[in-house]
Amino acid sequence: MIFYFSGTGNTRWAAERVAAATGERLISIADAIGGDCHFDLSSDERIGFIFPIHGWRPPLLILKFIKKLDITADGHYCYALVTAGDSIGKAMDYLSAALLPKGLSIDSCFSLIMPESYVGLPFMDVDTKEREKEKKVKAANDLEEFIKAIVARRKGLSEIVKGPMPGFFSGPVGAFFVRYLITDRPFHVDRKRCISCGKCEKVCPVGDVRMVADGSREFPTWIHNGECLTCFACYHHCPKKAIDYGHRTQHKGQYYFKKI
Repeated sequence: MIFYFSGTGNTRWAAERVAAATGERLISIADAIGGDCHFDLSSDERIGFIFPIHGWRPPLLILKFIKKLDITADGHYCYALVTAGDSIGKAMDYLSAALLPKGLSIDSCFSLIMPESYVGLPFMDVDTKEREKEKKVKAANDLEEFIKAIVARRKGLSEIVKGPMPGFFSGPVGAFFVRYLITDRPFHVDRKRCISCGKCEKVCPVGDVRMVADGSREFPTWIHNGECLTCFACYHHCPKKAIDYGHRTQHKGQYYFKKI
């Protein structure tokens, strides 16, 4: 069983590849969290958690899901595979701590460096097309090796990129992200550019974007449901780049996963 979350598609691509290789069920966390989160495992089923890193930590949605998760594991192989634009800090420590009350421990963990999609700070932007392609090629090769280890149920592997000062970035910097930067408040739409296609509503994994009628047309509205993850799926998928995050995303690029 594979529990996954994806905003701009990097992680969905990885999760689908793992599912195809293992033949195991793929469960969208964004869809599942609205239910009772009870899952039954077969005796030989693996447990996988695949998600992107947000602010050098697991996304809040992942932690909420794990807290709600009702699953009984008895010696089942458990692994984590995360995606990031650069490094993951001590994200695995946070994940391990969240899983502990559920009787789960990570047997092996892996990180894939994928094209950058976080654009919420002035100094952060998407990668160049050349760098994007380089990352995808390397990630595809790395993923093949990770899948071999997962299929073989290898334990004790920690194929992750923590980066410099992992405690600092996952600790105080991560806390700053959670408190001040994970918010939908700065999102707004340029109605002159918006074509009312509704794609932003469709790609939002937490149902925070709604197309609301105003006159003869509908425009995206952020309903402030407290669930926004600032994954920027709405921003990146807008075909007219009509969505911005305050002034921070003006003149920046867009990215969502496409196969090379």
